[in-house]
Amino acid sequence: QLRLVESGGGLVQPGGSLRLSCAASGSTLDYLDIGWFRQAPGKEREGVSCIDSRGSTMVSVDPGNGRFTISSDNAKNTVYLLIDSLSPEDTAVYYCAGRPSRSLCSLESSRYDSWGQGTQVTVSS
Repeated sequence: QLRLVESGGGLVQPGGSLRLSCAASGSTLDYLDIGWFRQAPGKEREGVSCIDSRGSTMVSVDPGNGRFTISSDNAKNTVYLLIDSLSPEDTAVYYCAGRPSRSLCSLESSRYDSWGQGTQVTVSS
């Protein structure tokens, strides 16, 4: 059974950066699509970025600004989400989710079977 554990969240000042981690167990990234999602207070969960088993990626939040970078380390079975130029609007609980790999990863939460517990990101001065 796939298990996902997020880490790396915290309190950061506007303009700062954070790298979130999603450690997988019970399966390997060679067979998984992993998505990052976030949910701000009072808002619906939204897809942020995803990576498939071949390393192809998608970003849905600020795709033109390049603030979000997803990557994977298959040796550590971990997916990372680097967030640059953080603003208060990025404050949310960030979740990673996984599913058996398809041809492309997805940014729709309903497409994923397994979820981590989430990590809180708070951007404030």
